[in-house]
Amino acid sequence: VSKLWCVNYAVSKLWCVNYAVSKLWYYWCLEDLYRELVRVYVEAMVSLQGRPPDPATVEGCAHLKPNNFLLAWHTPFNEKGSGFGAATKAMCVGMKYWQPERLDNLVEVSIEMGRMTHNHPTGFLGSLTTALFASYAVQGKPLVTWGRDLMKVIPKAEEYCKKTIRHMAEYQEKWFYFEAKWQFYLEERGVEEEGQNKPLFPDTYNAEETDKVYKRWSSEGRAGRRGHDAPMIAYDALLASGSDWTQLCRRAMFHGGESSATGLIAGCLYGLLFGLSQVPEGLHQDVDRRTRLEELGAELYKAASAERSTEK
Repeated sequence: VSKLWCVNYAVSKLWCVNYAVSKLWYYWCLEDLYRELVRVYVEAMVSLQGRPPDPATVEGCAHLKPNNFLLAWHTPFNEKGSGFGAATKAMCVGMKYWQPERLDNLVEVSIEMGRMTHNHPTGFLGSLTTALFASYAVQGKPLVTWGRDLMKVIPKAEEYCKKTIRHMAEYQEKWFYFEAKWQFYLEERGVEEEGQNKPLFPDTYNAEETDKVYKRWSSEGRAGRRGHDAPMIAYDALLASGSDWTQLCRRAMFHGGESSATGLIAGCLYGLLFGLSQVPEGLHQDVDRRTRLEELGAELYKAASAERSTEK
């Protein structure tokens, strides 16, 4: 119960991105979406007083230029932008671009949205990861394949970034770190290759052991703090728990790291996979801004279900 505040925290961070993406089908081109998202981001920094996002998001938003038509969403490389903030806001992108044939759009929008506030590979690749996993959930892809399929999409993301980032060299080392961490994780779970469909978990995997493992995946001993391990922990919790909501809470929401971030991601993906039937009603019936979120959810569903548009 002491951790349930993370639900309201999640809502306060997600609503502005959900708003922009749910309206995506109104825009003539993706650049219009980015300009609208910049506007809403900047407004959110004022309207969410008392419940501010992570410091990297605040710092990133300080570089956004809502009154500059050409450069509104272009921010400089940020050495401190490796945090989980971008990853926790991108699932709605995967819900919009869930079809396999829209992968290019998913890659571009999730990266650009992530770079607005977390212009660091560990940050915006986390955004790509959660968007991609959300699309896999909607597609009904086997959960065990998500991690290795992510590794196949990262080269596509790198190709896109080479076209749009002027000084790619300063990103390379950080990029390699993200890939290496995920490769290490997949090998540890024994699912790095096709045909390996039974993840390996320790016989003893209690809370103490879980924290030790999560810290090993982290970059500085604070599990879930970065864009690589927040999605990783959420994904691992889903692999271990399946449709068991209680187990998911134990693994994704009750640990010694950034459990609000990992719980947010895991909870969203769980909902896409299994719905709310196993989630106690008391955890969501009075969630902050529920009516508005339901409206946005309906609009997002409409946008995702629409015929393929002529977006540029």
